[in-house]
Amino acid sequence: MKRYVGIDVAQEQCALCIVDDTGTILFEGSCATDPDKIVHTIAAEVGEVEKIVHESGPLSIWLTRELIKRGAPVVCIDARAAHKVLSARMNKSDKSDAVGLAQLARTGWYGEVHVKSEASDQLRLILSARERLIRIRMDIEGQVRGLLKAYGIRLGPVNAGYSRKSFRDQLGLAIKGVPSLEMIFASLIVVHETVCLETAAIDARVQRLAKDSPLARRLTSIPGVGPIVSLSFIATVDDVGRFGKATDVGAYLGLTPRRYQSGETDWSGRISKRGDGAMRKLLYEAANILIQRVARFSPLKAWAMRLVARRGMKKAIVATARKLAVIMIRIWRDGTTFAWTEEELPA
Repeated sequence: MKRYVGIDVAQEQCALCIVDDTGTILFEGSCATDPDKIVHTIAAEVGEVEKIVHESGPLSIWLTRELIKRGAPVVCIDARAAHKVLSARMNKSDKSDAVGLAQLARTGWYGEVHVKSEASDQLRLILSARERLIRIRMDIEGQVRGLLKAYGIRLGPVNAGYSRKSFRDQLGLAIKGVPSLEMIFASLIVVHETVCLETAAIDARVQRLAKDSPLARRLTSIPGVGPIVSLSFIATVDDVGRFGKATDVGAYLGLTPRRYQSGETDWSGRISKRGDGAMRKLLYEAANILIQRVARFSPLKAWAMRLVARRGMKKAIVATARKLAVIMIRIWRDGTTFAWTEEELPA
């Protein structure tokens, strides 16, 4: 007799339910959200199990990895898809959710979520920290500009780069001789300088990672794709073998149109925007750079420009972003680089 386990994971306690292959409940209970205690509870109640299922969530990556290390046949499933099934139950509770997850494990009616490797998570952490530091710097600059306008002080543009020293110089000159403003903005100047230094340091580290990665160097051979886009794509995809076809990556990143078909009704809407929104934004920016800033000819550039003339700029950028993702998958899988041509771009 096969046995299946459903786990509803919470911060401190998780609810467990074990069913057999006929759907009969063999055990219902709870234990601490600890991999050792979960494995011990299951082993003490029924011994070997066929499958353990839990939903994706804040603790899902850690819990899945730890259970796999202990030899448990665990599967992390899509929480959005599981919600459709669990919401059909009469009452909502951790106990009833665990029962529903156990039944999903028995029937196999679920979508498995890929749990990324630790190397991928570390890379995503570095890129996320870089993005957060840039946002903090921009927030400080925007707040300072807004506050000074109340005193009729308007700061001019600043030099590009991570030091942003010209911004602090302008601010210092603007508030010089006004003790109240000097006292207020002194701390913001110090914080801004610290954030700029840390942003420059982490950006240099990201550049070194891209330079040291053969895959990232091959991906940056694509026009419009730089170190940030290539490393983010590597961290997002993690395992290129997940996609049976290269074109599947478009749906994974939410760059394919949504479709609804029922009876005589059949329509396609805007892109689904599923998956990693940050990666989708980076691909959109890379496509925009390819169309509007890259001057060198390539078949990809020509295809994108024809699409602009036929469908408009916005739709062309989205379609080009999807095509960039497909090309990156093919380059990753085939071990090749982007093929440029020496032909001139037609007028």
